[in-house]
Amino acid sequence: MPRLFPSEPVWPDDSGAERAVWEALVEQLPDDAALFHGLRLQDEAAEHEIDLLVAWPGFGLAVIEVKGGHVTRDGDGWRQSGRDGVAHRIDPARQAQTSRHALQKLLAARGLAAAYARAVHMVAFPFLTLPDRWDALDLPRTMVVDQSDLRRGLGVGDRLRTAIERYGAGHAPLEAGGLEALVDVVEARLRPAADAFAAAAAHEVRLEQLTSDQRSILDLLKHQRRVRVVGGAGSGKTWLALEQARRLARDGHRVALLCYSRGLGLSFRRTVAGWRRNEQPGYVGLFHELPLAWGASEPPPDTAPPEVRAAYYETGLPAELGRLAAQQPPGELFDSVVVDEAQDFGADWWPALLACLKDPEKGGVFVFMDDDQTLFPRDGRPPIGLPPYELNANLRSTKQIAQTFGALTATRVEPRGLDGAPVRVVDVPAAEAVDAADQAVDALVEEGWHPGHIALITTGSRHPEQRNTIELEGYGAYWSDFFAAEDVFYGHVLNFKGLERSVVVLAVNGFQNAERARSMLYTGMSRAKSLLVVVGARADVERIGGEAVRRRLLKSEPWVLGPTE
Repeated sequence: MPRLFPSEPVWPDDSGAERAVWEALVEQLPDDAALFHGLRLQDEAAEHEIDLLVAWPGFGLAVIEVKGGHVTRDGDGWRQSGRDGVAHRIDPARQAQTSRHALQKLLAARGLAAAYARAVHMVAFPFLTLPDRWDALDLPRTMVVDQSDLRRGLGVGDRLRTAIERYGAGHAPLEAGGLEALVDVVEARLRPAADAFAAAAAHEVRLEQLTSDQRSILDLLKHQRRVRVVGGAGSGKTWLALEQARRLARDGHRVALLCYSRGLGLSFRRTVAGWRRNEQPGYVGLFHELPLAWGASEPPPDTAPPEVRAAYYETGLPAELGRLAAQQPPGELFDSVVVDEAQDFGADWWPALLACLKDPEKGGVFVFMDDDQTLFPRDGRPPIGLPPYELNANLRSTKQIAQTFGALTATRVEPRGLDGAPVRVVDVPAAEAVDAADQAVDALVEEGWHPGHIALITTGSRHPEQRNTIELEGYGAYWSDFFAAEDVFYGHVLNFKGLERSVVVLAVNGFQNAERARSMLYTGMSRAKSLLVVVGARADVERIGGEAVRRRLLKSEPWVLGPTE
């Protein structure tokens, strides 16, 4: 099998045309060849994209333009029609030729021997069978790959080799050294350090587009009054919860938008504050703050025994909420409640929440949850009898990140993010994970990452910076720092649920509850959008994650940090 760049391409919506040609080439090209997909070129102000590039030592280069759909040619030239049946003009030979010239120019400017090797531009029609005698002045049959070539054992490979030798006559074959230099410059073009931040920005735009596309889900469910939406990390649940609350409020409902995590609750409030007044829910925040707003007893201090605090939050406070709800005037109750991260809600919380509805039997209950992020010892089930609506796509993270944490769940994860940098792994003992994570953060800042785009989160004990900030300045200042996004944020997986950063350094420094170690890894890894750095004992991560995680980490980038001064 040839070397593949990237190892797992992101395929366009072209009915599988590029993938069909790629898979045939993967099967037929020798091990010393290289196959590239979606190679983008910037030639001064002109932009080009090569669908497939074959670099074959001993022969040369083949630039392949792939055209799917229904393709025809007549006296007016080429036409292509897609699923909608609308035909438009194309010029595949010119596209391929222009891209080949741009590639050769860019390689020559870098002094690479591959610029002067045999080269040919070709066109592939994977769904079209051409007559053997078919021939065009701009595109001879020998420069075309069709459906019959894909079906023959070595049809594509033979076609490429013949075309390279015929149309590259007068030039030297591509040598192995020339191929390696080509691979180096193409890899740099795909993943240069200077462009990593631009790629992260492009991913942010992609994330916004994909997330806003989720509106259609709420359109589909608009007539339901009890809805449970289940989806993996990064599937857009939080955005949907916010949008559902806004729609309900805009329709005249008094809405409560609830969650469990303090950081997520503050994020809700910041978002809602930017909405029009008629779109804002009647209550936004944490579940346990609602009864406090209605006069419930204050929580025990942080120094109280854990069992006392647990009894207060798990049973005492829900009971008080139910009692207080019965005393509220109708105007204080809610037409609908929207709950995000609903897997965090305990069994006693749901009856209390229903009591907050004006109509506990028919009032709206909309919950968004992910059982793979169950990090607390609770097993509450939402009072919804209908089957859940499932979200399978990951919208938040690059493909590399989504595939890595997706291996930690039995639920199918469909990566929809852009291709990105490989996950980095710093293999150190758990006891050294925090110090190594600090070192990784310093190295990332030196690379050029903005400190405000980085979060260092731990799985075991909290980072000293997190403890110090909370103890000295309080939770208000601590979360203000997060939303200001001006410096590195230090957190724990438990308090970072529902939040995200472009870069996450996950310090695997042990687990307070071994039974939830897998969920902790899943949740922690899934917070990253553009770059994930896992710091800790790789063997422990692979043991907890199992064979699927071990295979994914084979594609990670081992990162050995330099000695500290």
